[in-house]
Formats: sequence, C-alpha cells, structure tokens
Amino acid sequence: MADGVKAESPGLREVTRRAVKAEIASKALALFLAQGFEETTVSQIAAEVGTSTRNVFRYFASKEDMLFEEMIELGGDVAEALARRPSEEDAWTALRAAVQVCVDSMEADPLGLRRAQLLLATPSLRPAMLDKQLRWQELLVPHTIRRLRAPEQDRELRARALVSAALSCLDVGAVEWTRRDGMGPLGALVDTTFASVRQ
Repeated sequence: MADGVKAESPGLREVTRRAVKAEIASKALALFLAQGFEETTVSQIAAEVGTSTRNVFRYFASKEDMLFEEMIELGGDVAEALARRPSEEDAWTALRAAVQVCVDSMEADPLGLRRAQLLLATPSLRPAMLDKQLRWQELLVPHTIRRLRAPEQDRELRARALVSAALSCLDVGAVEWTRRDGMGPLGALVDTTFASVRQ
C-alpha cells in the first residue's frame, strides 16, 4: 500500500501545482483587466491569491508568463488538431482547420475579447506575443512538413513559411475582431485572411 501511495504522489503534486498556477493566472488576469498590465504588480497579485511574492515566482518567472501560459499551452492543442487532419488534405487547408481551436477558445472564453483588447493596448507585451508565436511554430512545423510534396531539402523552409503565414492570418483576424469589439464571428474573419493569402 505504501508503494501505491508513493506511485500516486508525483501525480497528485502535479495536479496541485497546476491548480495553484491556474489560480495565480486567473487572479493576475482579473487585475490586469481591472487596472492594466503595467499598473499591476506581482505583490498585488500575491496579495490577491493570499500568498507571498516569492511563492508566486516559484510558479511564474514574470507577469508575462502569467498572461501567456494558457495561450502557449493552447499551441499544443492546435498541433494535435493539425496532426488529426486527413492525410490527403493540403497543408494550408489543414492549418486553417487546426487554428479553429484558437477561434473556438477565444469565442467561448467570457474574457477572451477583453484579454485580446488588453494585448492590443499594451505595446510592452509584443515581445511575449512574438515568443508565443515562435513556440507555436516549432510545434506546427513538423506536422506541416509531412504534408508537403516539395523536394526534401526545401520542405522545412516551406513548412516554416506556411506556418508563419497561417499564424499571421490568425493574428490579423483576431486583431480585427478585437477592433470590432467582438462583433461578428471571429472564424469568418480568419477565413477571409486565409483566403486572401491563397489568392
């Protein structure tokens, strides 16, 4: 029995860790939305959670990480969606279908629009946004390479170009959706951006 408890302990610790991280990120987002990203301090976030600043930094290296953690993890869901697309589907069509995961997430999240507005209104977050996109690229490129019929020496280059373009299309659509204050379906805007590149 003791061995069984030992075997389960790491899993339980990880569940607890994830729950604490989610709580910190949630409280941080609420403060960011209420008073602005730059205006919010880690000390305020710690106080809201009921812990110390030092303890917050055990879970997140920066405020940016608190805001982008969930978005970076979403990249894994996009990669899984891309891997599940029919093998005969061309890369561009498969990428559009895969990023629908992001569209659905943003539209379903009650704070999705407000989070997007915060990102758009905070220039200091642009480097973190770029880092998120680069991380997503690394997840999506391998699945895209397998869909290309180009000469082998060119496949990775072409895959990176396609993935970069697809993520830019998603971002352009999301920015326009944000500027329209969420009026109209985000998916339709993303369809337009993807179609524009393909023409």
